Amino acid sequence: MIGSKGTDWRQLREFTAVDLNQSFILSWHFEFELLVIDIDLLLTEEHPLYENLRPAEKFCIRPAIIEFSFCKKISVDGSTSGSIDELAEGLGHGAIEGLQRLNDGRCEIIGSFGTVVITSERPLLRLKGP
Repeated sequence: MIGSKGTDWRQLREFTAVDLNQSFILSWHFEFELLVIDIDLLLTEEHPLYENLRPAEKFCIRPAIIEFSFCKKISVDGSTSGSIDELAEGLGHGAIEGLQRLNDGRCEIIGSFGTVVITSERPLLRLKGP
């Protein structure tokens, strides 16, 4: 259950002025101890890079990545069978239902792709270039 065993993403400085529950994971990649999640990210009006909506837009959605450096382990729905690379490649895209930093330092992401627990450094959120 999100929030009961850690800090919800809304309280993490990395995710200030964004809405992960309105964001969408496009892909997962792992290389050289770096887990990268490609995401369509919803920026709120408080975000410094928020732009006025274009006529066809309902939200300010921008391409971004969430990076987990020094990634040592991931589990998907409790399973750790396979390499990190294999597990990451097997993850699908989908909506994010929650993300939290667990009390033991790991990060848990829940969504239509399952429950993913990541053992790594703190996540880093970066918007992609113009």
